[in-house]
Amino acid sequence: MIWRRMAVVLTLVFGLLMGVSVCAAQEPEELAERRAQHLRHGINLSEWFAQVYDSRGYTKEHFADWTTLRDILLIKQMGFDHVRLSVNPEPMLRRGHADELPVDYLANLDLAVNMILDQGLAVIIDAHPEEDLKEKLANSAGAVEEFTDFWRALAAHYAGRDPEILFFEVLNEPEMRDAYRWAGIQARLAAAIREGAPRHTIIVAGARWSDDDDLLALEPLHDPNVIYNFHFYEPHVFTHQGATWGENYWHAVKALPYPSSPESAERVAQNVPDPQKRLQVVRYGLDHWDAARFDAEFAQVEAWAKHWNVAVTCNEFGVYRRVSKPEDRAAWLNDVRIALEKHHIGWAMWDYSGGFGVVTKAAGQPAVVDEATVKALGLHMPPASP
Repeated sequence: MIWRRMAVVLTLVFGLLMGVSVCAAQEPEELAERRAQHLRHGINLSEWFAQVYDSRGYTKEHFADWTTLRDILLIKQMGFDHVRLSVNPEPMLRRGHADELPVDYLANLDLAVNMILDQGLAVIIDAHPEEDLKEKLANSAGAVEEFTDFWRALAAHYAGRDPEILFFEVLNEPEMRDAYRWAGIQARLAAAIREGAPRHTIIVAGARWSDDDDLLALEPLHDPNVIYNFHFYEPHVFTHQGATWGENYWHAVKALPYPSSPESAERVAQNVPDPQKRLQVVRYGLDHWDAARFDAEFAQVEAWAKHWNVAVTCNEFGVYRRVSKPEDRAAWLNDVRIALEKHHIGWAMWDYSGGFGVVTKAAGQPAVVDEATVKALGLHMPPASP
């Protein structure tokens, strides 16, 4: 009888231990999925610690003035739950000493991160370099090793911050044509981040421009505490009309309507001098870009995420403001946002106050909120200042 009772007790204990073991094995996937809930409605903070091209450059004065506490409070009031903070690693990279982060520069970044976290917003620290560093990573094993040292050190520096609301993004838009090389590099960089910050969630993406098709080609990392992200600007002929970077012909495309139709696209195409590029505008009209198209695209992303049992976000999407019609821009944003939410994909719009912004800012003046953009994002206008 005693042995039988002991057997029962041992069976129960074994069962409990196995239950704990199963829970522990499942926890990292559930952890990433749970933390992804902090990344439902976000905004990108650009031209602050990255994309700085003015005469002051990456200076203390620029860091103090470009994005202020007033801006962070405004972001909170509009209903955003997180910000993606673009950080150019290059001003911090020291050749041969990439693991030794410059104290003065890091102090400015700390002030920014703390200011955002103190308002209850989650933060993605997004490694967002210029093309030079990406080209080095694509061609040099030494550059990869150096960047690995940098990420390990930066992650360790922020390892003490709350892992529920601070995330590390390996690299913005790798621009790497060899997807297999990028898979290896990304795995190595993610491992370095994990060494520096064992508890934090890492954000990764596919090669090239981090588009949704790049994501679908990606095999998930062995680390389960990872969120997968993609960017969405399709079709670029609409979202980047009037832009003076990327495809040269974009600057000649103006007031291209959304949703697309053959007739409206044909009219705009007449202003594009190159016949091959003119055809790209005509095709936009023939392709019937509308809400149903976005729904079909994101259904594929959701299916991929379910297949691999991983969390997914879209941390860039938007429309360049300069020549697009405000009503068409708002309609595109609204349709993309609704489709993302339908398929349980969190998002971060590009960007806060830049060329795609949810606000406009003149030098030294408070931000002016674009009401149409706020409504398109399903958020709300902040209370008027007294």
